[in-house]
Amino acid sequence: MHFGSGVPTVEVADLKDDDFLLDVREDDEWQAGHAEGALHIPLSEFAARYGEFTEAAPQDGRVHVICRSGGRSAQVAMYLVQQGVDAVNVDGGMQVWAAAARPVVDGRGQPGFVL
Repeated sequence: MHFGSGVPTVEVADLKDDDFLLDVREDDEWQAGHAEGALHIPLSEFAARYGEFTEAAPQDGRVHVICRSGGRSAQVAMYLVQQGVDAVNVDGGMQVWAAAARPVVDGRGQPGFVL
């Protein structure tokens, strides 16, 4: 883990299959392709849906925040850290996830792609 611009960051290669993943991309991006098992709350709706996040997030585990390339997820990770949540930004986002041949599924559970 490293701290780029004050936000704790992890590499895709360091993620384990059972790590909690929060995807903050918009609906069209999510439908095209996402990491299976990730929680989806778009950045544009995050404040309004924060309660949904707190219900789903692990109480004593780390939250790995991901978007397309790392910009939006860095904003959410920093916000969560300020709220006392153990949150980190996934460096390079879904672009690096897909490039690393990690599984990507679409909204129907079929093989997907990153928009």
